[in-house]
Amino acid sequence: MADFLEDKRPEKLERAFLVGVQTADMAAGEGAELLLELQELVENLRLTVTRSILVNLRAPTPKFLLGSGKAAELVEQAKADGAHVIVFDEALTPAQQRNWEELSGLAVIDRQEVILEIFADRARTREAILQVALARMEYSLPRLTRAWTHLSRQRGAGSMGGEGETQLEQDRRIVRDRITHLKAELAGVVKQRGVQRARRQRVPVPTAAIVGYTNAGKSSLLNALTGAHVLAEDKLFATLDPTTRQLILPGNQKLLVTDTVGFIRRLPHGLVEAFKATLEEVVIADFLIHVLDISNPNVAQHHATTLAVLEELGATDITIITVFNKADLADVVTKRMAQHMVPDSILVSAKTGAGLKELANCCLGLIADQFDSTLLLVPHDRYDVIARLHESGNILSQEHEEGGVRIEARIPPIQAGFFAPFAVKK
Repeated sequence: MADFLEDKRPEKLERAFLVGVQTADMAAGEGAELLLELQELVENLRLTVTRSILVNLRAPTPKFLLGSGKAAELVEQAKADGAHVIVFDEALTPAQQRNWEELSGLAVIDRQEVILEIFADRARTREAILQVALARMEYSLPRLTRAWTHLSRQRGAGSMGGEGETQLEQDRRIVRDRITHLKAELAGVVKQRGVQRARRQRVPVPTAAIVGYTNAGKSSLLNALTGAHVLAEDKLFATLDPTTRQLILPGNQKLLVTDTVGFIRRLPHGLVEAFKATLEEVVIADFLIHVLDISNPNVAQHHATTLAVLEELGATDITIITVFNKADLADVVTKRMAQHMVPDSILVSAKTGAGLKELANCCLGLIADQFDSTLLLVPHDRYDVIARLHESGNILSQEHEEGGVRIEARIPPIQAGFFAPFAVKK
């Protein structure tokens, strides 16, 4: 990030003091669960957590979110622990964040900023880097006063910029210009990816997108299904970029499977917007494979979170196959609870391969529902037609006859016109 966004903070932030809240409208124990999740997020930034405190919040206050007395108490505790940064699980307004920093003399961030930093650390491709940069700039814009309170003074008396602008106004203009530039550059990258997708779709193949809570094992499942070598690490947001691989189903049916960025509770809205280009793979998929970590005690909340994000993306009408991964780590009772949660779900283990055949057959069944089988009689001298059928369709049976090759196949609707002259009645 550009120098003009840097705060006057310690050179190294190594020790974090975490603050979570439990409000009346939250389910019992939800605040504690979110605080544990925040700790994992913070540790992904390689920070040491000195202490985690959960505060019961009856009503938020404009100045500190919490009451002034509780704020002073927490600051005293954070300083006693030698913390460099106070991290809130609840979103802070720019004013609240500034008030906390003035009160404590420490860096103060919230869950949104933690997630933004992790995304920035994980981004690898040009698109992901641009998306993260855009989200960070949009998050920083209303918070520039944190960095420039000591410089926001008039330099002159003009009214058209330059000397008449405060330093803060100049910096806001710089950030807005940067946001405009990033959006334009990102649009170009997205357009190029659209061209690549269009090339794939010239020979239409059914598509599926793997979605789910971060660290549920989506990349591991893609690797297990397709033999790919996508980065799969036991950490949050191990991969941010959509990766598409071809899966060969029974009967030589081809399926393109795309791994997507993991979801998380309280995902910053700005990131959802910034990552729409990446997540659009979800919206255009023929069906979704929703992966859940059956060994995670918060699996029910993870299930609800993913469905909520899918709703925000406008993907609720797409057929979903629910997959409980890491079944090798679950006992009989846990497996029964999972199948009670989602009755038509599939238990799999990307590690051992258990359940993968059932998942492949389920995918094949969904494709069969979309593509009706067609009977063709292809002349012996038109093997180009058969080659195209192997490439774009799924041959169910093939028999050589005197008049040609009799083939029963599933054909994508967009290709139906090409094969229509060879169609015969069943």
